[in-house]
Amino acid sequence: MRYAYGLTTALLLGGATLTLATGYPAGAQVAQNEASQISKVVPRSGAPASFADLTEQLAPAVVNISTRQRIQVQAADNPFAGTPFEGLFGGQGQGQGQGGGNQTREAQSLGSGFIISADGYVVTNNHVITAEGKGEVESITVTLSNGDEYPAKLVGKDAASDLAVLKISAKKPLPFVKFGDSRHARVGDWIIAIGNPFGLGGTVTSGIISAVYRNTGNGGAYDRYLQTDAAINRGNSGGPMFDMNGQVIGINNAIFSPTGGSVGIGFAIPADTAAPIVQKLIRGEAIERGYLGVRIQPLNDDLADSLGLEHNKGEFIQAVEPDGAAAKAGIQAGDVIVKVNGQEVTRDQTLSYLVANTAPGTRIPVELLRNGHQMIVTATVAKRPSDDELQQGFNPDGNQDNDAFNGGSDQQQPQQQGLVEKSLGMSVTPLTPQIARQLGTADSTRGVVIVAVDPSSDAGQKGFARGFIILAANGQPVTTKADLETAVKAAKADGRAAILLRVQPRGQSPIFVPVRLR
Repeated sequence: MRYAYGLTTALLLGGATLTLATGYPAGAQVAQNEASQISKVVPRSGAPASFADLTEQLAPAVVNISTRQRIQVQAADNPFAGTPFEGLFGGQGQGQGQGGGNQTREAQSLGSGFIISADGYVVTNNHVITAEGKGEVESITVTLSNGDEYPAKLVGKDAASDLAVLKISAKKPLPFVKFGDSRHARVGDWIIAIGNPFGLGGTVTSGIISAVYRNTGNGGAYDRYLQTDAAINRGNSGGPMFDMNGQVIGINNAIFSPTGGSVGIGFAIPADTAAPIVQKLIRGEAIERGYLGVRIQPLNDDLADSLGLEHNKGEFIQAVEPDGAAAKAGIQAGDVIVKVNGQEVTRDQTLSYLVANTAPGTRIPVELLRNGHQMIVTATVAKRPSDDELQQGFNPDGNQDNDAFNGGSDQQQPQQQGLVEKSLGMSVTPLTPQIARQLGTADSTRGVVIVAVDPSSDAGQKGFARGFIILAANGQPVTTKADLETAVKAAKADGRAAILLRVQPRGQSPIFVPVRLR
């Protein structure tokens, strides 16, 4: 189970019922969570007085997953190097010796999963069966609730959605469960989670759905989870979340925790996200996702105030990949995208999610706001590059934080107290060719240079510092201090609490940052 201080992404896959071809006679097997079976143990009015009967029905299809790995670790220097005892404590063959170096060690990981067909297909999280760093997984073992162990073969995995499918072979049909429809999940619904926390074996916890389609702020195409207060801990990853109909509506994935243990905030991948991906992995099909080629930022309060827009609707375009799908459609840095293919862009339904789940090659209308004017452009969705390609290139899906650049230690209090100094907490001077050369930017760059920043101002708190170049304010070019004053006056006249500046930090690309007015 992944966890961290602050928010740790939680993924849960689910969706329409998953039908799989098996090697056994049609109709010979019945899923453990078939409606006819569950109706015997759960009253229609809601949660039962006890979860015991429901658990007894479902637990046989939930498995423990363990891996044996070989990982590379940094070896400590051998304190006996150069002595007759050197070989007794691991010589150069172990990566130790005088120069230290890398050492190969054996490691294990534990997680959870569930069987989705009588012939042994098992669903889990990708991170459960993937070695960390430069490690290599040597074997995967699946253990059933009755203690039977089976070696597992990796059928397919998808890092972006954190899903993986395994296959085990048994001499007899195996108990299995089916995906339900997470689209009908409601806040307050009862759920149970079954898994392998801390390697203890089959463990059941219960709770309610705390939020549906929770966006954790980590960005990406699948930052869209079911949140629960059921106890989820390390080792629960990949295990199923069941509703009171016994259907798998989520895959337990991560927790929010300052301690590493459960604090009542767990996340699962919704079934309507997972089921289609699982089907493709079983069929050996490539997972293709849509791609526009933009770097985005949620429309937070500061950005919305600087643009005079409604809060929490739409996403701001920080940068556009040259010759990418967005650029070809006419989308520009500074635009706010509010709808994609008729669907609103919100915190729960992000631009990344909408585009990634659109088939490459599809032409879609994109509704956006530019300088206060509404526009509609048509984009042809491209195919998302691999993660390695994105890391080497544009990396458009990373959400751009307001504090994306370092302020340095050269903040100073502005000496004069004109409109810019009072309102923005900074002093500026025109960008001359000589200053441009000192800052390492092109002579053709036009703007004003920050010479001092009040550390207590909003600009100071967001990392503005000496040497930053202000290129534009609220969509208008800024080449003199008077231009910046005019933009400040206009923002105040419109009743805006913030102004949107396009700035170029030293040695970096330009970025849009909203600054609150004082």
